[in-house]
Amino acid sequence: PSHDMGQTEVTQALWTAVMGNNPSTFKGDYLPVETVSWNDVQEFIVKLNRLTGRKYRLPTEAEWEYAAGGGSENRTKWSGTDVESSVGNYAWYYSNSGYQTREVATKLPNVLGLYDMSGNVEEWCNDWYGDYSANDQMNPIGPSSGSCLVYRGGSWDGVLSYCLVADRDGSEP
Repeated sequence: PSHDMGQTEVTQALWTAVMGNNPSTFKGDYLPVETVSWNDVQEFIVKLNRLTGRKYRLPTEAEWEYAAGGGSENRTKWSGTDVESSVGNYAWYYSNSGYQTREVATKLPNVLGLYDMSGNVEEWCNDWYGDYSANDQMNPIGPSSGSCLVYRGGSWDGVLSYCLVADRDGSEP
């Protein structure tokens, strides 16, 4: 079956339509929703699936990295580019964001047509945070439990290195 990833981060307009509230600090219909916990996102997905009849879910960390890096061939260090001096064409981060989130899809997409995979807001994944085993090279799965869940992608207030496709972090749900 085909598994599609959203072309943009979830906008505040979509979040508000599904959830009936907008928890974001920076307000705007086409800004990405932010300050949402992993648990909030799970509730959003249940409601979105009920409204649409689809089966949306968060990507696994491996799926996120595959999509952000542009697929299996010609993978890039940042989503859309290997060239540090051109990251600003693809990503909102500390140096160019004006210290706030920015409307989705206002930078260039990566080769798969996905926007803001590096920068703007960090994105939750479906995996618990932990080390990969040396055996897990193809579509690795994180630990079966833990105290922190993975988020990826860097953000409007993060330094350039946090926007690297390979950069990973975790937080409580």
